[in-house]
Amino acid sequence: MMRHHPQNPRSYPDNPALADILERNIETMAEVRAAEREGATLQDRLAEGLTRFSGNMWFVYVHVAWFGWWIAVNEGWIGRLRFDPFPFGLLTLIVSLEAIFLSTFVLISQNRASAVADMRADLDLQIDLLAEYEVTQVLRLVRAVGEKLSVEQCSTHELEELSRPVVLREILDEMRAKSAAWQR
Repeated sequence: MMRHHPQNPRSYPDNPALADILERNIETMAEVRAAEREGATLQDRLAEGLTRFSGNMWFVYVHVAWFGWWIAVNEGWIGRLRFDPFPFGLLTLIVSLEAIFLSTFVLISQNRASAVADMRADLDLQIDLLAEYEVTQVLRLVRAVGEKLSVEQCSTHELEELSRPVVLREILDEMRAKSAAWQR
């Protein structure tokens, strides 16, 4: 839990190095997200903006008002101008075209979000693998120190198993095999 410090409200007075690491990580993530935004093409930004607008209640309000006006005018409730000669055929055409374009914009936004999520997942995996390697090395070191000091229980089966390096290929193969078994 973060503790308040008079000079820096986000610092850890008991561990200033931790505060520096957290600040650096937060800044790095902000830079990565800014680079992702800068890397977006005009088409990506357009699709994202339209998707963001179509995914909120203002989009619904605009459409309710528009459909209400269209129906009221073409039913003769407002004025005498009936511009849709078929029973709402033009409205149906416009709404169908809008649905096609909106679904395309949503798919474009989802593809971009998926690519960003894949990149972040790859980064998470790399960090997890590095942390796993570091923990394995620390366990080996602790076991060696324990053996040197003749500490009992420093060579249990569990410690030996945890001290072995993780072989990613074996884990992936096992995951594929289990996934195939679950799908049957």
